[in-house]
Amino acid sequence: MLDLYDEALPAVYGYLLRRTRDTSVAEDLTSETFLAAMDNARGVDASEPSIPWLIGVARHKLADHWRRMQRTPTPVDEVRDDPADDEWDVHLDRLVAEYTLAQLSTTHRAVLTLRYVDDCTVGQCAELLGRTVAATEALLTRAKRAFRTAYPDTNDPSPTSLRPRGGRS
Repeated sequence: MLDLYDEALPAVYGYLLRRTRDTSVAEDLTSETFLAAMDNARGVDASEPSIPWLIGVARHKLADHWRRMQRTPTPVDEVRDDPADDEWDVHLDRLVAEYTLAQLSTTHRAVLTLRYVDDCTVGQCAELLGRTVAATEALLTRAKRAFRTAYPDTNDPSPTSLRPRGGRS
């Protein structure tokens, strides 16, 4: 079988390369052709492979390739199920959030960071800020409102979209 492979490889590859004019496609189809020949050789009713027989297998592999290309004329990248999985979007969201936090007062920035970045409870935030729990809850409400107001309008594609939604510049 190895002697046949050495003898038939140039013929099969040449046949496929002349028809596809793409070396990578010709290489892939040549590989598929010889894999099919190996599968046939292991079968019960195995026929004796020859160069003309391998060219016939290559012709079938080429036809299969063309059918696949007609169904999908251009390669389609895998579509992500969840856009939040996109690393660039996550990085961009983080940059926008950091930009927005920088626009807030020190107190608002501190309470939001403690609560949502450091994952502290409201009670822990109150203790760290030297406030009562009720005062910290009120501060947290005002800080979230200020954050929403300062957050840029992400639906606006214009270059001025980094301006806060609240009308401030």
